[in-house]
Amino acid sequence: MKYLGLAYFTPEKFAALAPEERKKVVSQCPELDEKMRATGKVLVSASLGDLDHWRTLRTRGGKKQVSDGPYIESKEVVGGLFIIEADSHEEALRIASMHPAAMIGEECDWAVELIPMDFYLAQ
Repeated sequence: MKYLGLAYFTPEKFAALAPEERKKVVSQCPELDEKMRATGKVLVSASLGDLDHWRTLRTRGGKKQVSDGPYIESKEVVGGLFIIEADSHEEALRIASMHPAAMIGEECDWAVELIPMDFYLAQ
């Protein structure tokens, strides 16, 4: 089974950290990401780009609309994603718990959401 992991954070809280605190939190990520990837079960892992360049596409009244910013009004936004292939939900949870957003960043509301999914590769 494949699982989508979404890593969330609160941009305002992250931006409110002093630069040295922000650097301290972020500097821990590469080692934690590598530990998670070393399981051999992570198919994709990515950090998402600057929120200033996010766009939301919707159809309203039969017309396409494009708006700036995250897709849903929320204090938390997705900052990264990963896909795990695991033999069980418990194994997927164990691997997802290694992601930086599951281990650090409490002061920025970092969190991980794990979602079972069907997965198809485009040919």
